[in-house]
Amino acid sequence: MSQETAEAPQATGPPGRGRSLTAAVRTGIARVLPSEPLVRNGHLLAISSLVNAGVGAIFWLFATHWYDDEVVGVSYSALSASLLLANIGQLNLNDFLIRFLPCSGRQTRKLLLTCYAVTASWSALVCLLFVLVVPALSPDLAFLRDPLVAAWFVAATAAYTIFVLQDGALTAMRRPGWVVAENMVFAFVKIALLAGGAVLALKTGILLSWAGALLVSLLVANYLLLRRAVPRHERENPETVRPPRLKSYAAADYTGSLFRMAAYTLVPLMVLNVLGAKQSAYFSLAWIIGYVLFLVVRNMGSSLVVEVVRRPERLTEHGVRVLRHSGMLLVAGVIVIVAGAPWILRLFGPGYAEHGTTLLRLLALSALPNLVFSVAVDVLRARRRMRLVVGLQIALCVLVLGLVHLLLPVFGVTGAGIAWLAAECLIATPLLIWRSGWLTSASAEDVTGSGRTS
Repeated sequence: MSQETAEAPQATGPPGRGRSLTAAVRTGIARVLPSEPLVRNGHLLAISSLVNAGVGAIFWLFATHWYDDEVVGVSYSALSASLLLANIGQLNLNDFLIRFLPCSGRQTRKLLLTCYAVTASWSALVCLLFVLVVPALSPDLAFLRDPLVAAWFVAATAAYTIFVLQDGALTAMRRPGWVVAENMVFAFVKIALLAGGAVLALKTGILLSWAGALLVSLLVANYLLLRRAVPRHERENPETVRPPRLKSYAAADYTGSLFRMAAYTLVPLMVLNVLGAKQSAYFSLAWIIGYVLFLVVRNMGSSLVVEVVRRPERLTEHGVRVLRHSGMLLVAGVIVIVAGAPWILRLFGPGYAEHGTTLLRLLALSALPNLVFSVAVDVLRARRRMRLVVGLQIALCVLVLGLVHLLLPVFGVTGAGIAWLAAECLIATPLLIWRSGWLTSASAEDVTGSGRTS
């Protein structure tokens, strides 16, 4: 397989200034980013996540200035509920597509559309159940029971699952530049529509801007995906046969992801229940900042899976490359956060700096052993060693939640940071010692699953 060079839509118009500008931008990006697909694509995915997060913060900054506090609060809660339901409803098929689309050959379109249909249907059902019980769960969101609002809420949630899956599909077909582009379209259209809603004094402006931007992004991304990326991928891999036992793999992968999600989402609730709202705020902000380092590793891991599936014999080489390259990036990031933690947190108020500095430093340090854990999970997913994938994520969940439960009453909010660092080290240490057991070259049988149970 030759290295992919076209990471963004090609200019199709006549020669001229537009094409020259596009070519210049593409050339500039190529010079800045590494040429190796493994590292280059991982960088682009990380850039996409960071841009999306940054512009998302600007969106809410504008929303707080253009809309009443009550409207902002209710809209934020409704969108948070929609995103949570979408994450549950997408069944972790985003990672599934990253793993299997590269080796699906002429079945690529069918597999992608099947995943779309399954996740949209399941998330819609989950969302309907939520709407039925929302008055009991959150009285402030009872307005979601209105028929028109309920229809919007269910449709938007189902659409967002497709939004997540299309990123996975583009990643799988080595189009991370398109991931950056469609996330930027979503982010900036959202802000433009938000301004329009404010001018028209629409109370639903925040919700409508989000849904409108989502629709535009879906249309643009899936046009490129289904009309260009998928046909090209199928032409380049005509003889590839879709691997067997995909359902058992998907079930195991989803199970593991639920435990990993629990480790990430339950700790703030534990801090809230044990230490109260203020300490929960200190933890949440420190976690949001520290999680950026975890996000870098996750994006590099997605690129690793794609490359290993294409070239199984290079698994060890790629795995070591990601460990070393991501390790250098993380060390630089950890140094910046550890040194600058009090000044970073002071931007949000003196209380955050006073109570969250040590916590943020611990969370930043925990990203280093998390690198080993995440790379091991991605390598094992590529090799279809799903019992180990699930086992590692269960171990992380149990260790994190167990240690947080023990340490919060003793060390306060800092105990959550100690728990994360200790849990990651307890898992990473044996993985490093016995790395020959998982960081070894894969065979074609490992990748396709022939002769192996998932």
